Amino acid sequence: MARTALLNIMVNTVRKVARGLVRDFGEVENLQISYKGPQDFVTSSDLRIESKLIEELNELRPGYGILSEEAGETIGTDKTHRWIIDPIDGTLNFMHANPHFCISLALEREGKIQAGVIYNPITDELFEAEANRGAFLNDYKLKISGRKKLSDTLIATGDGGLRDDAALYYRRLARAQNRTHGVRLAGAAALDLANLAAGRTDGFYESGLKIWDVAAGVLMVQEAGGTVMDIDGSEFDYNNGRIVASNPELMPQIVEMLKI
Repeated sequence: MARTALLNIMVNTVRKVARGLVRDFGEVENLQISYKGPQDFVTSSDLRIESKLIEELNELRPGYGILSEEAGETIGTDKTHRWIIDPIDGTLNFMHANPHFCISLALEREGKIQAGVIYNPITDELFEAEANRGAFLNDYKLKISGRKKLSDTLIATGDGGLRDDAALYYRRLARAQNRTHGVRLAGAAALDLANLAAGRTDGFYESGLKIWDVAAGVLMVQEAGGTVMDIDGSEFDYNNGRIVASNPELMPQIVEMLKI
């Protein structure tokens, strides 16, 4: 695929900083870990990768704003552009030498996500998307699954909502298990959305998420032909932390399944 200048910057930056993450992954036992809250961890690798991403992006596009999971928000002189960064999505997996994690980088332009890159440096799978230009995995164009019956689907979810309302979380999980082929909980929302875009699952839902968890992944799903909504069936809002994603035909069935 022929990349735009914007995607070239994003891909090259993510690949460059990911080299250090691969080295860290080989020395997991030496990681320094801090606890932000229940089941919420940050490693020295998160902080180092985040710092390198911010440094590289500031050099390449000075003035752009930045919103990053660990460093917070920096308002840039260019008010129309903002980088959205998750240095390691799937930190808990990374801490346990589980290779299901990624770097997620998105660019927001005038309030809309314009481009996204999701990279797993261990598997060397690079997902990328740009608005109105499609979504790709290692240069192969992605298309979301075309399954139409909920009973035929494989659904992915996460444990974000478990912290807010455990009873509701388990009721939804039980319904999903009973009404589909099965449910997978892998622990990295950005990769879950990327895999959905690649047709590896048929739907994804979760609550308790932040914009950096989903910004690149939502664009990936949309550019692969999918649709994204709030769990209650209303319009998706990056700021409320609730998401359902699937192909358009499955969406009403998944939303109905999650209504409790």
